[in-house]
Amino acid sequence: MGAGATVTLGVSLAVPEPYGTLLQARRASFGDAAAHGIPTHITLLPPTEVPASARPAIEAHLAGVALAGRAFPVRLSGTGTFRPLSPVVFVQVAEGGAACARLQERVRDPQGPLARELPFPYHPHVTVAHGIPEPAMDRAFEELADFECSWTAGGFALYEQGDDGVWQLKREFPFATGPLGQGGTYTEKPLAPRLPATQACRPPHVRRSALYPSATL
Repeated sequence: MGAGATVTLGVSLAVPEPYGTLLQARRASFGDAAAHGIPTHITLLPPTEVPASARPAIEAHLAGVALAGRAFPVRLSGTGTFRPLSPVVFVQVAEGGAACARLQERVRDPQGPLARELPFPYHPHVTVAHGIPEPAMDRAFEELADFECSWTAGGFALYEQGDDGVWQLKREFPFATGPLGQGGTYTEKPLAPRLPATQACRPPHVRRSALYPSATL
């Protein structure tokens, strides 16, 4: 790369298997063409263009954030939407949202290499539909309204967007400490996801709980 080359990076908390692939497949089934290029995640840093030469400093910064972090429980439950302000339907972060908020603040430390302002207040979520026709957005909202899963987040990851628009995993940053203070690697023990048995779900306006839109990878 030349001296003035830039790359587009994102930092996120991956949704583990089998949930990540399951939600990615559901997103594609709603007609969202971006689904296959975006691993299922909770955003910690939205797409951010940086000088390619800054990568070593960025990775050192993220390693420090992870070293000071601690594993925490995450639970996804039900759906929400940023409509009409932004054409996004998402699965809600019912537990772990506060920990995600603290983590993303450390990633965007004003004194660090990823310092930036967000266009909207941070709202942790897992996007399952973005910018598709309204009937398909409604279907995503309704069909995943009873989705629920839980796991322990043991770290986060750095992604880079390729020229083809696909996000590629570049490096994982495990937390140094488990949720109860134990050191070493934390083993995730996810619970089985619950999916709706029927389409008799609440209408979108009842479950619409998010107030602000947020950038998504």
